[in-house]
Amino acid sequence: MTDGDVAGRMVEAARAWLGSLDDGQREAARWPWPAEEERHRWYYTPTDHGGLPLARMGQRQQQLAMRLVASGLSRPGFVTVSTILGLENVLDQLEGWQVDWGRERGRDPQLYWLRVFGEPSTEGPWSWRFGGHHVSVHHVVLDGTVQGSTPCFLGADPAASPLLGGHVLRPLGALEDLARDLIGSFDEETATKAVISAVAPTDLVTGNRPRVGEGDKAMGLPEVWRGRFDDPRLADAVEEFQRQADAHIGITPEHHDRLSLTAKPKGVSAAEMTAGQRDQLRAVLMTFLGRVPDELAEQEAKKFAGDAIKDVRFAWAGSREPGRPHYYRLQGPHLLAEYDNTQREANHVHTVWRDPVNDFGDDVLASHIAAHHR
Repeated sequence: MTDGDVAGRMVEAARAWLGSLDDGQREAARWPWPAEEERHRWYYTPTDHGGLPLARMGQRQQQLAMRLVASGLSRPGFVTVSTILGLENVLDQLEGWQVDWGRERGRDPQLYWLRVFGEPSTEGPWSWRFGGHHVSVHHVVLDGTVQGSTPCFLGADPAASPLLGGHVLRPLGALEDLARDLIGSFDEETATKAVISAVAPTDLVTGNRPRVGEGDKAMGLPEVWRGRFDDPRLADAVEEFQRQADAHIGITPEHHDRLSLTAKPKGVSAAEMTAGQRDQLRAVLMTFLGRVPDELAEQEAKKFAGDAIKDVRFAWAGSREPGRPHYYRLQGPHLLAEYDNTQREANHVHTVWRDPVNDFGDDVLASHIAAHHR
């Protein structure tokens, strides 16, 4: 199978979903291409992600929506996303059913939004996104081929939850375990080079910026929402949460400087690792790339085949002890992957996979426009 098959499934699923909607629903669900400003907006907080939420769909429409979502994910990726949606109920219980975020129910597994940009087709460009709390999936299709699948964000709160029989639900556990095994395999000299800060950031360094670049530092929580809170109560609550989180973890401007994004990646390069450590690094990388359909993941993995992996750097921040706040990132050509687990006593995970050059398919679309629309 090819990425063209993936695009074909997306076209079919998107058309079926859009065809099931009434005029009012379709107005929110499909925007004309390219809608550049809105198409580059993305979030991972429980805010309005833009589009038609599951809550405004009938049961069959929800099923068709999830069919489109599944077309852009691998089987493990879709299971993980479905689990993250269900965790909204768990989080609601943990918070005493009290968090509202200015709406009737603050934690709601039906407040996930789907939007299509353009006309789903095997000709020309179109895209779609699905997002809500702790999920943001994007795909850009051009002439029947998927040309961009980032940013791709997955998070989990709680990161670990009890199951019957003493088992533990950890939807993103592999991202922690594989990376922890990797840094644990380093000798002291290599580990010292890999650790770029003794304190981890309270969130992803790149946040939800449409584009990432030199000098980016962790954004404050109030910035990672659609607009600002009109309700002073909510605005104050978010500001206070940020102050408490920063104070609890002990982060300072100096730590932010050490954690800042740079064009020349920080940390230890795969070239400095043993063959076994490079294999472990690939395993970590595949927990990010493997979110998308196998055909797309295989294409992405080819970018780091053989010696190409040596250009990827691994950077760690925070404690190396399990259960303590920690962060890491992978950075290389066409790659920026971040993992952060600091909030709720290191039981709240944020992860994102990005291509700083081709997020939202921008690089491919620019080349297409230059070649065909002069």
